[in-house]
Amino acid sequence: MLAVLGKAASINVRKVLWLCEELDLPLVREDWGAGHRSTQDPAFLALNPNGLVPVLKDDALVLWESNVICRYLAAREGRADLLPVAPAERARVEQWMDWQATELNNAWRYAFLALVRHSPDHADAAAIEASVRAWNRHIGILAQQLERTGGYVAGDGFTLADIVLGLSVHRWMAAPIDRPSYPVVSAYYERLAERPGFRTYGREGGP
Repeated sequence: MLAVLGKAASINVRKVLWLCEELDLPLVREDWGAGHRSTQDPAFLALNPNGLVPVLKDDALVLWESNVICRYLAAREGRADLLPVAPAERARVEQWMDWQATELNNAWRYAFLALVRHSPDHADAAAIEASVRAWNRHIGILAQQLERTGGYVAGDGFTLADIVLGLSVHRWMAAPIDRPSYPVVSAYYERLAERPGFRTYGREGGP
């Protein structure tokens, strides 16, 4: 059975949990991270030297980096609808997954840590304002893509890109910030809410 190490409050852990629900994969989850067992414990660092969640254990295989774990599980289960086999279609999905992990995450990080996590190390008002502006601008990029596709991030069908970006959209909508109106993003959010996995790990799963 698969084991997922990481607290359920982590957005990156929730990516994996949502995907496992889509794939109907049984798993066990172990709480690691703030408020639980420390990811600086030598036993955890032996699995992921970065000390970050999630970690996936699949028999002898150990993986870290949430988007990589999602790619692995979709490929393992032969789900070409979630992660296409054809190079161009696959690259389109992975492009948006990587954009989420780099550009979008870097945009919201400071504001989220300040306004939601109340981190004392993220209290600079100018930096918060800049982060909120960047966060809204990047959601605007996503809105433009959804206008083009008319459905999901990479096209007409639901893919891994929608799991990682759907949770990011939920975080944006739940954050205590001023947001521009993006009707196409709101409609996308409602489409995702038709999926039980998103309702559990997105809409009802915390910011």
